[in-house]
Amino acid sequence: MKRPAAFVSLIVVVVTLHGGAHGWDAPSFCRGFECPEYTVVFQNDDFEERAYNASRWMTIDIASDSESDLKSGFTSLWHYTQGDNQARETLNTRTWPALISTTGPMNGGQGSVSVSFLAAANNAILPTPNEPIRAETQPASTIYVRSFSDNPSIFVVQTNLNMLRNSLALAGRTFNFNRFSVAAYESPWSLIGRHDEIWIYAV
Repeated sequence: MKRPAAFVSLIVVVVTLHGGAHGWDAPSFCRGFECPEYTVVFQNDDFEERAYNASRWMTIDIASDSESDLKSGFTSLWHYTQGDNQARETLNTRTWPALISTTGPMNGGQGSVSVSFLAAANNAILPTPNEPIRAETQPASTIYVRSFSDNPSIFVVQTNLNMLRNSLALAGRTFNFNRFSVAAYESPWSLIGRHDEIWIYAV
């Protein structure tokens, strides 16, 4: 089960079952939790091109990618799943990944940052939140993914983001240069055999 502390350590990154429905087998890095379903369209040593099915998320916008704002956002989502909502309903938290999504420049300047938990399939109707948390649907889409296992840090994330952008450019892929997400499938105390990802969205 996730705990707020599990996401506090993701702050330095700046930056949600068991096998899926319709016979989909979740990859091993989902650790038996529910993950958004996808099909691998293309794969090489540098990136995967994944065709994702539509998925539902619980998302809250935050003011910046600062430590305090990221901590506040993830804590708000956690409290929401634990009954801090108008229905006093506890939600299934056996889902991965947790997302930190950024649009526009990081570390100053214009842009937006949000944090998200995947909504589990058995939570068909999400309760009305007490905070500005929203339910949103990510439509079926193509996402380019670079996986990494190093312990996350700003440097590691930025390095892998730049490598993915360069690989996509060399492969002739078109993508949204100003939007990306860090997808975390691990608790911060998992230092061995980690799996985290950079997501860049096709256009």
